Amino acid sequence: MPDAADADGLTVGQVSALVGVTVRALHHWDEIGLARPSLRTAAGYRLYTAGDLERLHRVVVYREIGLALDRIQVVLDDSAADVPGALRAQRTRIAERIDRLEELSAGLDRMIDAHERGTPLTVEQQAALFGPEWNPDWPARARQRYGDTTQWRQYAERSASRDPEEWQAVADAMAGFERALGDAMDAGVTSGDPEAHQLVEWHREVFAPYFPLTRQMQVCLGRMFEADPEFAAHYDGIRAGLATWFRRIIDASALAHGIDPDTATWQ
Repeated sequence: MPDAADADGLTVGQVSALVGVTVRALHHWDEIGLARPSLRTAAGYRLYTAGDLERLHRVVVYREIGLALDRIQVVLDDSAADVPGALRAQRTRIAERIDRLEELSAGLDRMIDAHERGTPLTVEQQAALFGPEWNPDWPARARQRYGDTTQWRQYAERSASRDPEEWQAVADAMAGFERALGDAMDAGVTSGDPEAHQLVEWHREVFAPYFPLTRQMQVCLGRMFEADPEFAAHYDGIRAGLATWFRRIIDASALAHGIDPDTATWQ
């Protein structure tokens, strides 16, 4: 390599700032023969000429489009290399990455929407899925009340990944459970009966798509179903007195599992 007694080229630091790569990367590219400076000072410091800079710029461009360093060296140095073919292959890979990033972006939008609104579904979709008595304000109100809880985050994350067909399956499962609940009450099932315990377990299963429901949480929900006017109206609309009957079978099941319903907390 020719020596240069004066600074008729650019130093590594100058090139690093000009090209936008680290000094460490320039040293590495020099060591592997990818982009070597043509000159050195008498003291042994690297100096890059205009031709060196042109090659460096090409390296940076190829690296930015995702070519590996060994492929870049082939493209630059092998006269027999199929450069258009290599670039087309890389373009295909980039297009695939763009598609994946767009999917991730859409997923993030759904996640943000679910965290902020409770569900990424439109008002029309909610009404179609959950029936005419569904209040689209409920998710927003739930967020105001529970938005800082682990369960809300679990609910939002699951909601974001669920499409309308999957939501339909969730709604159908809950509707089927509630029909069975009313039928059991009509049949004279009472608190503590095996059938009642099975219904309580079934409730935890159909509720699980929202977030995992512990027995203590279920007791808290049972209280709310009975005390909250909107929830009570919903269950009592299925069968008169169903909200209280449901709360009682939940309490009896909790007692059977060693949980005092009077002291149960959201945990």
